[in-house]
Amino acid sequence: MATWQCVKNCGACCYLEPSERPDLGDYLTPEELTLYLGMVADDGWCVNYDRDTRECRVYDDRPAFCRVDATEFELRYGVEEADLNEFAIECCQEHINDIYGDRSLELIRFNQAVGVKAKRIRRSGNPNATHDPKTQHVVTFYDSRQIAFQPVDTLRPNYIQFKA
Repeated sequence: MATWQCVKNCGACCYLEPSERPDLGDYLTPEELTLYLGMVADDGWCVNYDRDTRECRVYDDRPAFCRVDATEFELRYGVEEADLNEFAIECCQEHINDIYGDRSLELIRFNQAVGVKAKRIRRSGNPNATHDPKTQHVVTFYDSRQIAFQPVDTLRPNYIQFKA
């Protein structure tokens, strides 16, 4: 089972551009909306987002609307605790995809961290290779920092064996 977690060096949630979140007034109080709008820099990124470290400068003291926790999500979005992992994972995947792209290192790292797995394959004895059916790429995890992509159609047919 996949379990949501925040992944360092991502920061996708720190892109706060209000025009891309037209329903802010539906789940933020007037006071929270004022705070939110005050956190948005001219380029749409949060003023508390450190671009050098790609981390939040006020993470431990961030506003409630920046937190992923069961009580907050139930009150704010009506998401029950049993559904929180799935909901939070889908939200993050969508936002990371919008900010960095569907083939981004950020999305791959997030999926790996939360336990979302692509279809596993064997590739010359490499247990760290996965096939992503959406992008039709083989993704090889060398470690958490080094990842290689290779289009499936460039591999020899007998080189990949898909597991059922």
